[in-house]
Amino acid sequence: MEVLSAAAESAAALVAGESAELGAMTHAWLFTGPPGSGRSVAARTFAAALQCTNGAGCGECTGCRTALSGTHADVRMVVPEGLSISVAEMRALVQAAARRPTTGRWQVVVITEADRLTEGAANALLKAVEEPPERTVFLLCAPSDHPEDVSVTIRSRCRSVLLRTPPSASIARVLVERDGVAPELAEWAASVCGGHVGRARRLATDEAARERRNTVLRIPLGLRRAADVFACADELIKTAEADATEESKARDEAEQEALRTAMGAGGTGKGVAAARRSADAAVRQLEKRQKSRATRTQRDTLDLALVDLAGFYRDVLVAASGADVTLNHPDFAEQSAEAATRWTPAATLHRLEAVLACREAIEWNVKPRIAVEAMVTTLREGQGA
Repeated sequence: MEVLSAAAESAAALVAGESAELGAMTHAWLFTGPPGSGRSVAARTFAAALQCTNGAGCGECTGCRTALSGTHADVRMVVPEGLSISVAEMRALVQAAARRPTTGRWQVVVITEADRLTEGAANALLKAVEEPPERTVFLLCAPSDHPEDVSVTIRSRCRSVLLRTPPSASIARVLVERDGVAPELAEWAASVCGGHVGRARRLATDEAARERRNTVLRIPLGLRRAADVFACADELIKTAEADATEESKARDEAEQEALRTAMGAGGTGKGVAAARRSADAAVRQLEKRQKSRATRTQRDTLDLALVDLAGFYRDVLVAASGADVTLNHPDFAEQSAEAATRWTPAATLHRLEAVLACREAIEWNVKPRIAVEAMVTTLREGQGA
């Protein structure tokens, strides 16, 4: 983007002691956009441009390469693993960010999901944003559908960068060129991912993910009996749990083993018993964080399933209206057309509202199973169907 390019050039000039374009560079940025728009990728790329030693983002120098790979000493990535970012974590980060750069040109802090800041964490960050260190830049990312989740005082001190959903053709090209996906599969994944690059890659490379999506999209027309409500709700929850378990199991075990080794597990000699007790205590703390991460992963996976469901009911409304627009699930066009003949538009809209209400309930920490069972009951009964 031109704005970020101009800012990177201005930042390079400031470091070199040269005159820079007035107002092009600022100390705090807020990247917003719909899910899958590449907020964190844009922020990381901007961080690399700020650390570039050959100008404003050559992509080849050590500063660019280490920033993009996540190994740069002066680029700190905050990726919340639990449901929120705690005040203790943010205070430690702000303290570290106040130091001068060690090897790079700037201290850059990238908070990938700033909407997950607790009130205390937001207040700790606000003080740093209000009185920023001379060579520190804060890059915050938040979804555009909930930008208000970032406090207005923080937003008012950041320059906004609004990203849009990438077109399907661009996503397919990335899958083919970067991930080596077959063109036909890449085009399909790009057409059904809702503009989410990460989701497209998962669907294109993971057969289990494709089957889970199919399972979710079979629900609307599969609710024939009252017993189907509980069966489908159970399937949705189990699918989310299985996905979370699959994603985190290997990582959890590797983290625990690495921690035990670092704490001296397997050693012999004097002091081993005390070291083992310390290691066990540290592992218990790690398991607690991993449990929080698994809960978040499960909710994120369930939310993706609900987004797919919402997309199906939107396709039903499109089919009923005869509008010539792109479907969210073109591979389920036959099923959405069938549903359009069976349900009135009012009934379809009522079902869509139930899916959106379920997403909101889970966001407000309603137990997922209760929220999902209430939603599926409405999906079966409809209103005016």
